[in-house]
This record gives sequence, structure tokens and C-alpha cells, in this order.
Amino acid sequence: MIDKLPHTMPGAVIYGAMVLGLLAAVSFRVLIIVEVVSPALVRPLWYFAVLAYIVFFAYRYFVTEKRKRVIIGNRLLEKLKAEGELTRDDRLLLNYVLSSVVKSKEHINYVFIVAVSIIVVAVDIWLTLF
Repeated sequence: MIDKLPHTMPGAVIYGAMVLGLLAAVSFRVLIIVEVVSPALVRPLWYFAVLAYIVFFAYRYFVTEKRKRVIIGNRLLEKLKAEGELTRDDRLLLNYVLSSVVKSKEHINYVFIVAVSIIVVAVDIWLTLF
């Protein structure tokens, strides 16, 4: 029997982490434009971006390590490969891991970072040429 079933983070934490990651990503990417428009803002923006990324990636590390501990500690991969009967606890743990992956908003960060990066590069090229 599982002593304590792991649970996914509350929605507010998940969305808060996503927003923090997005703000950090935007901050890093607009630095080159801010340098042209308002050089005095470069250092505060850079510090914000670094600190926000530290918090964001520490959170992502915690979530990933928690998933791995559940999978490894309960030998879930071995049990799935053995094709034997899964216990109720095994199913609850697999539900946690899969729910955690599905609830994660990291895919939004990836798409957003790529889009913002393309936009910022285009703006920088435009500012450089014109």
C-alpha cells in the first residue's frame, strides 16, 4: 500500500510557473531591442530574466525528479515490461505520472519561446537595417 499518493501541483502553481517561464523567455529575447531603446533597463531586465529562470527551472527540476522517483522507486517500468497484473497502487502511481505530464504547460513555453525568438530576431534585423 502506498504511504502517501503523490499529487500534481494545483492549477495556480502550474500556470504561475508557466507565466514566470514565459516572462523570463520574453525578457531575455527583448534585451537586444531594449539595449537600443533604453540601455538603462538592460541590467534590471537581465537580472529579472535570470532570477525568473532560476525559479522556473528549479520548479521544472522538482517536478521531473518527483516523477522519476515515483517511476523508479515503484519499479513501474519493469512492471509494465513484465506484462503482469498491475496492482491498484501501481495504477494510481501511473495515473499520477501521466496526469502530471498531461497537466504540464511546458509545451506552451516551447511554442511561445520559438515564436518570440523569431519575432525578436526579425525586429532586431529591421532596427539594424532601418
